[in-house]
Amino acid sequence: MPKRGYHHGNLREALIEATLRLIGEKGPEGFTLNEAARLAGVSPAAPYRHFAGREALLEEVAREGFIVFADTLEAAWDEGRPSPLEAFLRMGRAYLAFAEHKPAHYVAMFESGLLPQASGELAIVSQRALDVLTRAAEALLAPLPADRRPPGMMVSQHIWAMSHGIVELFARGKPGTRSPFEAQDLLETAIGIYLRGLGVLPPDR
Repeated sequence: MPKRGYHHGNLREALIEATLRLIGEKGPEGFTLNEAARLAGVSPAAPYRHFAGREALLEEVAREGFIVFADTLEAAWDEGRPSPLEAFLRMGRAYLAFAEHKPAHYVAMFESGLLPQASGELAIVSQRALDVLTRAAEALLAPLPADRRPPGMMVSQHIWAMSHGIVELFARGKPGTRSPFEAQDLLETAIGIYLRGLGVLPPDR
């Protein structure tokens, strides 16, 4: 990474880029703030102009990731077009694609030990992603009778947990190294079984 500093006006962005690279190489707990500064080409004291410490820098990376993540889910949902089911499955594919193409952001968001509720701004952006998924779940559940309709938030959290589990267990590394099945096929099959159990899908679909 070329040396970057104040004269470019991009110290904050340089530190974020350095952190993403270090997360990819060492994991979210495997680097220091000094290493991020060195990789960004600035002095060890320079990061403190923007960040209170290493955790604050990780929070910013996670915040940035959640913004892109929520935008990605929102675009995939597309207000439930052409049907809530097709749009919901499209969201699942978008989830997997985000984890694949933004792995360091994903790790900062979900595997760094950060608690979104502990930071007001991080809590807001992470909640937005959950809200998109919850709206989609509620649209899927709408045809069910009220007495058989589970809370949309509960369903969205089930789907989120399912998606995250497939990313963690099967979506990393070369296809076929952890499972003979593609991650997308695993997720869509699991969602189908889950929705059939709720009565959203008929038994033969």
